[in-house]
Amino acid sequence: MKNLKFRLIVMNFLEYAVWGSYLICMGRYLAEHGMGTHIGIFYSIQGIVSIFMPALMGIVADRWIPAQKCLSLCHCMAGILMAGAGIYGLSAGDAVQFGPLFTLYAFSVAFYMPTIALSNSVAFNALVKGGLDTVKDFPPIRVFGTVGFIAMEWCIDLLGFQSTAHQFVVSGGLSLLLAAYSLTLPNCDIKKVEGKVDLVDALGLRAFALFKQKKMALFFIFCMFLGVSLQITNGFATPFLGSFSAEPKFAEAFAVQHSTMLVSISQICEACCILLIPFFLKKFGIKNVMLLAMFAWVLRFAFFGMGDPGMPGVLLFVLSCIVYGFAFDFFNISGALYVDQETDDSMRSSAQGLFMVMTNGVGATVGTLAAQAVVNHNVYSLGEAAEFMAVWDGWKMSWYTFAGYALVVAIAFWIFFPKTSVNKDMEIKH
Repeated sequence: MKNLKFRLIVMNFLEYAVWGSYLICMGRYLAEHGMGTHIGIFYSIQGIVSIFMPALMGIVADRWIPAQKCLSLCHCMAGILMAGAGIYGLSAGDAVQFGPLFTLYAFSVAFYMPTIALSNSVAFNALVKGGLDTVKDFPPIRVFGTVGFIAMEWCIDLLGFQSTAHQFVVSGGLSLLLAAYSLTLPNCDIKKVEGKVDLVDALGLRAFALFKQKKMALFFIFCMFLGVSLQITNGFATPFLGSFSAEPKFAEAFAVQHSTMLVSISQICEACCILLIPFFLKKFGIKNVMLLAMFAWVLRFAFFGMGDPGMPGVLLFVLSCIVYGFAFDFFNISGALYVDQETDDSMRSSAQGLFMVMTNGVGATVGTLAAQAVVNHNVYSLGEAAEFMAVWDGWKMSWYTFAGYALVVAIAFWIFFPKTSVNKDMEIKH
């Protein structure tokens, strides 16, 4: 069994190492190669494809191709396309064009995003067949996914790839490695379906019936509003930190030269905060934990606006990364728990899918595009010849705008979300 767990640890490590190779630093590469105004679309495409690709690949894995082979196929396609994007970027240099780069990247992401769910399915299947407890044994395996993400952030930074297209080549190579490795994993059985299956059920759309319930409709709407915040710092934190290189007194600061490593504190704290969730849920209840997450997003953005790469300003950047753990984990996990408690067994999985669609799909897509519009107005509209202080003021205004939005959402949730629907005494299912 130890061998099985190790094999699944390797799978999870590689799964998220693929993502960590570019997700945090891609914005800096785009900003330094004349595509700062397109950062939002590069990040929003992840949300767009997440609305339909995981469901489609899930159907394929359930009925036609075993999940481990489907995982391999998706990573093979994603790896070839992402490596192609990197090779194009390197060959084009400073003359890189949005069209070819985005096309290769977008199709790669379309094949990568379903692999997150597929890798979970492969792990659950292997654990169950091995006679292990998924609730007890999966979390320690999954945490190595976060370790893989962080490890690649550091590698890309230390290798000097955070401003080059090498990051895409590395990601593509890891995808191809995982594509080969996936074929060695335990086989997943295909589900034989008798008779015709309703398309609504096949696509997991039955959960949309939950919008008929006022409290669930409110919950999913707030999920969408908070989802707006999810990808903003992933896309714009490193370009923001990189902009300080234009000021001599900040140019050599650690936060500027190693912005990806600084932002990786966010993922480190994310891993640590998972351990605090049971205590907070028992002590304060789900609604208050969700509120804490929403106010943490306010601080996440505000601290970026208040800080600078020097001392003591850089400590505010560090604090921003620390509160990210609360902002991300406390909402996502308590929200998933609320969905689990409030939905019937017959649509529980579909409801979880709807939760992801509203947050990481619709919300994150709208959020990154809106954030791009804000940054374009406050920063990139100034032109490349703009003075450093004007650019810095533009970034500050952008971060405060994001913080103000998060504050409005938090206050609205506190006022309008029914107090009786989430409470301290709610049982936590295991």
